Amino acid sequence: MNNTPDQSPLGKSSAYQTQYAPDLLFPIPRQQKRDELQLTGTLPFFGLDIWNAYELSWLNMRGKPQVAIATISVPADSPNIVESKSFKLYLNSFNQTRVAGPDALLALLRDDLSNAFGAPVHITLTEPEHFGKLKMGELEGYSLDRLDIEIDDYSPAPHLLTANVNEAPVEETLVSNLLKSNCLVTGQPDWGSVQIHYVGPQIEQEGLLRYLIGFREHNEFHEQCVERIFVDILRQCKPTKLAVYARYTRRGGLDINPWRANFSTGRPPNLRGARQ
Repeated sequence: MNNTPDQSPLGKSSAYQTQYAPDLLFPIPRQQKRDELQLTGTLPFFGLDIWNAYELSWLNMRGKPQVAIATISVPADSPNIVESKSFKLYLNSFNQTRVAGPDALLALLRDDLSNAFGAPVHITLTEPEHFGKLKMGELEGYSLDRLDIEIDDYSPAPHLLTANVNEAPVEETLVSNLLKSNCLVTGQPDWGSVQIHYVGPQIEQEGLLRYLIGFREHNEFHEQCVERIFVDILRQCKPTKLAVYARYTRRGGLDINPWRANFSTGRPPNLRGARQ
């Protein structure tokens, strides 16, 4: 597959189809950006991209609208990501499509999205009678945002990442709500929070916060930013264990929450943050 971001529907006028159209999905190979990080062969991480789709609607067989929230979990080793506007257009194509029921809808979503991502995806639907059971929560950890620092560089600078290799290793969970990057194609802002859990030489926190704020004028998709953060910390600070989890605010009824780790931590909680 040779799809590139500039060929996607992003930044272009799009007719909203309201009848089922799986061909709207636009896959982009992950390896294009991983090559920039010199990631070839065995990846230094595993993980998931957790998508939440809040604007999912279809018609039952009598023509009555139905609604649900879909959660899609995509393995990080899938060959492709799916460009988010194409994902939105695909979901909107169900708006006037009659479907036999939630199980039939799940089957369509599972087949189409697994084909687009190039690997099996896991999907759950939360129907209205269960909306009240959904919970909110913020990323846990010690806040980096408390630090009073001066910033004059807004591009990722891995040399800012340092760790104290002369002292005993530590285990820490650090969080920041100051993550911002920009869409690779349109330049529109993407807002997020990030959690970094590691075991190893203690990371210098001011440098880490400066590094994270450095994404503020950086153009990459969510998944690519998280992998860049993971790889830069791993290479510069050399932790023995590392997990990076970002929760991005939604756009077009979708949020994307990438998680990358090199040790078994269990699936991260899919709790919607206040800004999501």
